Amino acid sequence: MATTITDSQKPFSLDPYHVSEVSGFILPAPLMLPRNLAIPYWKVSQRVGLPPILTHADAVLANWKKRDPHGPFDMENLELLVTLPGGDSVKGFFMVTLLVELAAVPAIKSIPLVINGVQCGDAETVTSALEEISQAMEGMTDALKLMHAYVKPEVFYGIIRIYLSGWKDNSSMPAGLVYEGIQAEPMEYSGASAAQSSLLHCFDELLGVKHEEKCGAFLTRMRNYMPSTHKHLIQDISLQPSLRGFVQQEASELLTAAFQLCVTKLMALRSYHINVVSRFITVPAARARQLRSQGNSSQEETVSRAPTALEETGTGGSGIMSFLKTVRDRTRDISLPLDNRAMQKSTNGAQPQNTQYTTHQTHLQSNTF
Repeated sequence: MATTITDSQKPFSLDPYHVSEVSGFILPAPLMLPRNLAIPYWKVSQRVGLPPILTHADAVLANWKKRDPHGPFDMENLELLVTLPGGDSVKGFFMVTLLVELAAVPAIKSIPLVINGVQCGDAETVTSALEEISQAMEGMTDALKLMHAYVKPEVFYGIIRIYLSGWKDNSSMPAGLVYEGIQAEPMEYSGASAAQSSLLHCFDELLGVKHEEKCGAFLTRMRNYMPSTHKHLIQDISLQPSLRGFVQQEASELLTAAFQLCVTKLMALRSYHINVVSRFITVPAARARQLRSQGNSSQEETVSRAPTALEETGTGGSGIMSFLKTVRDRTRDISLPLDNRAMQKSTNGAQPQNTQYTTHQTHLQSNTF
């Protein structure tokens, strides 16, 4: 049975209107995590090298098991170890995100092949590995599409996001959170975010995507919320010779096409992520504003439960739509000129006999689990 944290078991209030009177002014008071929770939570977090807050690694990477250990790695055979309020949509959100991670496994395995190929001047190996990476990126997008089938937008917006949001860049908790028994001053940590997944960071470093300063600073900060081995992998990739420079130097049509296909698939993944954010955040936020303007906002409407501070903000604290669009556009900037015939050859060469997402699942099962 999964462990469920119910509303009645919340260890501290998320009410942003806790106030204290200081010098005649009413100021937000920092909320406090009691020492019986704060101290062990802090010590365990220090031991595993993660911040003392729910992260992507906690909620997704280490939060699953198979019902049947010998059964398939799919939605029907997966369950959460720890869940949150939100019913089936919570499982759907975390498990679909896990399947996106799973689909990326062949790409992560191919990155060392690309790096070694560049170092050895082996264009053929690099081309083949890049085709494998682009195929995996397509599988990631296919997996992300399952979000629409397993998660209700109003539940994600009105309930789940509250528990994923942290106490940094969150105006609902502007004073941060005091970890009683650790230090008297409040601390600020970002909430769980897709930006805490190492996947896109690895792809960006491999392909040479250079992000705008503000977006880049946010993404770099999110690496502190990853397992240390993931963070080190990203750093190691960033220190390797330029793949894009190698592709330009080789001037091979097939290699250039394979590189460009990766760029195209990465852009497609990021564009689809924007589509998902629009449906699960932007549209429900508009509904919540409409209800408030009509004066009939109530707990009966699930979208009304989310604080107004979260309307345009991601759980990690970023301005969500502008951030995602800027990151996607910077991905486009690394595109290389390409002969259409070469692109067609590369695309055909990268296609498996069966491009359905279930094929990717079977492939990953046999190689990973």
